[in-house]
Order: sequence, then structure tokens, then C-alpha cells
Amino acid sequence: MKKQGHATISDVARQAGVGKTSVSRYLNGELQLLSEDLRSRIGAAIKALDYRPSQSARALKAGRSRLIGLVLADITNPYSIGVLRGVEKICNEAGYMLMVCNTNNEPEQQNRYLALLSSHRVDGVIINSVGMSDESLQAFADIDCPFVFVDRKSAGFDCDVVGLDNRQAMSIAAAHLIEQGYESILFLTQSLAIDTRSERLRALREFVGEEPGMSCSHFEFTKEEQQVDHAIADFVAANRGLKKAIVTANGVVTMITAKALKRLRIDWGAQIGLLSVDDLDWAELPGAGITSVRQPNQLIGETACALLLRRIEGDTGAHEARLYPAELVIRGSTTM
Repeated sequence: MKKQGHATISDVARQAGVGKTSVSRYLNGELQLLSEDLRSRIGAAIKALDYRPSQSARALKAGRSRLIGLVLADITNPYSIGVLRGVEKICNEAGYMLMVCNTNNEPEQQNRYLALLSSHRVDGVIINSVGMSDESLQAFADIDCPFVFVDRKSAGFDCDVVGLDNRQAMSIAAAHLIEQGYESILFLTQSLAIDTRSERLRALREFVGEEPGMSCSHFEFTKEEQQVDHAIADFVAANRGLKKAIVTANGVVTMITAKALKRLRIDWGAQIGLLSVDDLDWAELPGAGITSVRQPNQLIGETACALLLRRIEGDTGAHEARLYPAELVIRGSTTM
């Protein structure tokens, strides 16, 4: 007798003294095609062998793997964790397994993961991409299943997109900074090749530019965090006597900025304002707390997965752009 969980359909057929076709019919619920004697023998054999059919094999035979791929640019980003929770929730409810791929902001790794997911015949992919280079666009084009972009846009693809309403988010951020009397703003960001970051910068500049006597500059940095120290020091020196604030493009940049301010011995909320796009779990803890533009991260993940499942089920309707509004959480870092 086979060990528990290792029996095959051939073993069941041999134990019951029937053909594999009869066992397949039994397993697929086609009981009306089998005599009562055959049903009884097959059922007894399955119980005796503790046979457990391979769900993945049955799904593939039916044309579905019941697998969803989630490609994240940076899993250490608190935004990504919220999105992951949302996607996982919907997958669990719908009976799908989730394959999570962290590209660590490496385009080549992203393309390798996309190829890997394709080889596993996933039913669909949710993508928070590293970027939209020509190579990346070609990798997306090679995906032979539905996919949804999260927090990314591309003129090169007509697909569903879910994310933050960046214009609305920067509108409430700028309105708050104007109300607090700030005169000079520094927008700190990683690569502006990511369209959502450049959207936030454009919108912030537009709203700040409408206020007389108020200016907005930006600094784009790579992985070298020391660059941020120099950028902040230069910003402070160039704006002596002015009420100034830093706006960070996302949660990762907020953490980098907080460390830089500590190294420079500059107190946010007292010597400089600080406003974060992303409301981090710890944002209310240090000092007077960090004013934040809160994104509905989990809802974004849930929506992306729901849209993807709809496409998997055959929906061919017009693609959607679901952009959710942000909420401003005011804390002491901007109310000095």
C-alpha cells in the first residue's frame, strides 16, 4: 500500500479492479456514468489508499492554475505590504494561491520573475513595476494572461490600473502647507522614471506655484542615502530665514529623510516641516509625529485583485483606472 498522500490514480484503479477512466469519472463527479458497484469499489479504494487528487494537475487540465502572481518593486516599502495584504485577502476568498515576487527595484530581476510566472502558467499578474523601460514593456507584452498595474501607468498598454489619485493627494498636502505659512518646499524622491512620483511632483509644483511668494524645488536621489543629507543641508542653507518644509514621495523616502535629519541634527516640527506621502505605522511615534498623506493601500490591493479575477473570468469590457483619494493626517511635524 502506498504511503499516505502518495497514491496515484493508477493505484486506485488497480485496487478497485477498474480502468483509470472510471476513476477519473468518479473524481470528476460523473457518477451517473458508473454503476453502483463501480462507485462502491472506487470509493473503497480511495479510502483504503487515502488517495488525494492533485489539485494543481486538475486545475491545469481545466485550463486554470489557480495561481496569481504579484510582482512588487520593493517589498520593504510599507505601501507594498498594504497592497500585499489586500491582494492576499481577495485571493484567499476566491480560492487562489498567491506567488509573491520582490524585484528589489532591479529591472532585470523583474523581467526574470515575469518569465518565471509565465512558466508557472499563472492565471493573472498584478504588477507594481520597477519602471517602464522598453525592455520592461516588452516583458509585459510577453505575458500570456491578464494583468493589472498598481501605482503605475503606461501609455504603451491598455490595461486596468489601480492606485492613488496623486493630484488630489498633492492638493490637500499643498493646501495644508500653505495654510501653515510655509514659504519654501523641497520634494525628495527616488527615480522620477516612475510616473506616479513625477505626477506627484508636477501636481505639488502646480499648487505651490499658485501661492505668491512660495517656491518648490526637488531632489532626485539614487540608492546613496548620503545624497539626501547634502540635499537637505543645501536646502536649509539656501532658505535661511524662510519657513521651509520637506515633502517625501513615499514611505521609503520618509524613513531615509528621517535618518538624514537626525544625522544633521535638524528637528522636524521645530526647525523644518516634514510631510510624508504614506502614513507609516510609526509616523505618530517620533517627536510630535509626522504629518502624512494616507493612502488606502489595502483597498488598492483588494481592488487590483478583484479587477484581475474579473478579467480571468472572461470580462473583455473597457479597462479601468481606479484612483482612490488620500486622507491628510495632521501631526506636529508641520504645525510648528
